[in-house]
Amino acid sequence: MQYSCLSDQVLMSAPFRQGMICSTSFFHAVSNYLRIIFICVLFLPDMVLCGNTHSHDNFFADDGNSGILPSETRPESDNIYRNGGESGWKANPSVIKEMEERRPVFMWHENEVPEYELPDPLERSDGTIISSVENWKLHRPGILEIFRKDMYGRRPGLPDELTFNLVREDISAMDGAATLRIIEIHSAHEGRDHIFELIIFLPNQFEEPVPVFLLMNNRSPDNTDPTRQEKSGFWPAEEVIERGYGIAAIQNQDLAPDDHEKYREGIIRLFEGDAAMGKRPPDAWKGIAAWGWGASRAMDYFETDNRIDCSRVAILGHSRGGKASLWAGAEDKRFALVISNNSGCGGAALSKRRYGETVENVNWYTHWFADNFKRFNNREDKLHFDQHMLLALIAPRALYIASADMDLWADPRGEFLALANASPVFGLWSHPPIDPEDMPPLDEPLFSGPLGYHIRSGGHNLTRVDWHYFMDFADRIWR
Repeated sequence: MQYSCLSDQVLMSAPFRQGMICSTSFFHAVSNYLRIIFICVLFLPDMVLCGNTHSHDNFFADDGNSGILPSETRPESDNIYRNGGESGWKANPSVIKEMEERRPVFMWHENEVPEYELPDPLERSDGTIISSVENWKLHRPGILEIFRKDMYGRRPGLPDELTFNLVREDISAMDGAATLRIIEIHSAHEGRDHIFELIIFLPNQFEEPVPVFLLMNNRSPDNTDPTRQEKSGFWPAEEVIERGYGIAAIQNQDLAPDDHEKYREGIIRLFEGDAAMGKRPPDAWKGIAAWGWGASRAMDYFETDNRIDCSRVAILGHSRGGKASLWAGAEDKRFALVISNNSGCGGAALSKRRYGETVENVNWYTHWFADNFKRFNNREDKLHFDQHMLLALIAPRALYIASADMDLWADPRGEFLALANASPVFGLWSHPPIDPEDMPPLDEPLFSGPLGYHIRSGGHNLTRVDWHYFMDFADRIWR
């Protein structure tokens, strides 16, 4: 498949499962001095990257409370695959202009996207193409190993001891609509201990086990307040319970502090002891892998709770949490639905496009990815993999990628293209592929077999609107 990057439209000229080639050259001529200035000024954690084009007062807000009620913004959804084509999403010129003014050293126009070629996830090293599920199962471990070695690092398995302690239960939470459980997950390993909490609300209206959405919370714990004194669109627990789903949360900070000096103080130190503070291998796990490890321990607990249907657990993350949820879903095949919201570079977006956030930029957070990933700073053309291959590792389970119209930093088109180029792997299970030309229009979700995508109005956030789209998709695949 060849792409011309001279316009927003993707032009097809070769069979679908071929690599992607673009036809312009990329220029990256900025001085190190300017780069340092812009990085220091611009890379603040989890800010709203585009804000409201009519008001700049809350440009840097990312508190999860800006989502408005679905009935106010969500169009009616008929769950039909929508052909975007010429009418599909295009970046808003006013948002592009704003980003150029705020972050002038980065790429915001499709005609600036450099030449790139995507490896075919179905192609073996000898050039032959995989055409069966059985052969994919043999091929998959090799792709997983690439990401372990060159990007996310190698996370360990279970600790020597793993126990669960119910520290609080309220069977009449939310005015009787739900049961609240707070679980301490205790790990012991080589004489060291670690504890983190899992918060769960389960709907009381069902006697049978229920599906659960697990959020990997990368924000303040107030967003997942179990007392419900604080309520946030980032984690709309009442609305999820009303839809008949359980909702759970873990705090990423409890597993590995989101700090380049302190990230080893959680579960990494549990496994590595004092050695964690010294020189570590270039493929050593860091924050993103550590957060995913915690999600798997939450899944271990779910398997002990007879009110939870462990065959229907969705793992969900936003922004850096979305990067982590994708890697958690790749490493742990027990998650039946993997959801990434506004995850950008290092998550769902294609790195080779270099649009918005780049590999060098995500590696500015030195505690997220394995050191090996730094080899590709400003060298995305040398990548022998890209994020469509990560998404392919989820197959044949369900996968949902969500973008936001104003969040050009996360490269919405790159997120969609990664999903489209992963879809041939899902096709091995007879699911229809997604055409890269078919990016859906704004606020019109695309549901195709086990794959879902939407691009929502607004900026970098996880909102009630997103949650209801996710639950619409879950209704379709699970009910």
